[in-house]
Amino acid sequence: MKSALLLMRESLDTASATEKVIMEHLLKNPEDILNSSIHSLAEKTFSSPATVLRMCRKIGFKGYKEFRQSVIYELALRRKSEDEEKKEITRLDSLEEIVNKITYKNIISLEDSKNLIDIDDVRRAVDMIFQCKTVYLYGIGSSLCVARDFYLKFLRLGKPCVLNDDWHSQLLQARNTFPEDLGIAISYSGQTVEVVECIKQMKNNGAKVISITRYGASPVTEHSDLKLYVAANESTFRSGAMSSRISQLNLIDIIYTDLANRAYEHSLTQFSKTHIHKPNIIKMKKETTSKADENDLT
Repeated sequence: MKSALLLMRESLDTASATEKVIMEHLLKNPEDILNSSIHSLAEKTFSSPATVLRMCRKIGFKGYKEFRQSVIYELALRRKSEDEEKKEITRLDSLEEIVNKITYKNIISLEDSKNLIDIDDVRRAVDMIFQCKTVYLYGIGSSLCVARDFYLKFLRLGKPCVLNDDWHSQLLQARNTFPEDLGIAISYSGQTVEVVECIKQMKNNGAKVISITRYGASPVTEHSDLKLYVAANESTFRSGAMSSRISQLNLIDIIYTDLANRAYEHSLTQFSKTHIHKPNIIKMKKETTSKADENDLT
């Protein structure tokens, strides 16, 4: 389902003055939509039903009814997320309780992130990856682990990609990019200063940038050409980025699979070509023993 609140926030800069009044009102008071008809919302925002309808269609909805349903659904998700915060880990939890809470939290994160996925945006992301010359990956801390997973997937498909573990190296690689390159910035918070600096450098060179962040506006999304989101449900306790990492990896798996499907025969060839067979440990031990015996005889 489309995220109405997110689409409104992203469309504020391009909205007309009257549309912006409606959007800002609903972003500040989303609960107003629960008991508001198109006419009552128009009255509250000093606009007209036609303007409200035009705003709904402008951000991708067929009409007010579909728009209203989307907002109501998001509010329900928000309440559910707030309820889940009450079920955080405590120092008195048993191992069984920890297993249940962590697993459930990860499942909720995946479900919420699925509801934030815009199919058209994912399709555009795959298009941009196909069309670019080289992919440059950026991430710090736990996001670097996610970026490394993406890097290995690109290697299997034979897509030229670059990833450095050190931030200074990431900044240097960003400064050496070209307009035909593509950057993928991974930052759950969207606030990572190092990542922001890297994508600014890419933008200065005329390259495109895709961001993978938590739901909402941030410095990283501000400098991105295409924004992909995962659910914002990490708690203060889980500062190590646990469920967010699962959601990011899930989104990467989706992009990777669609990328492989687009060039199905080529992908099969690449999978076969890049498959690394596990060594026969028993055979290696026998060969090592035989050589040792030969050395003893000489």
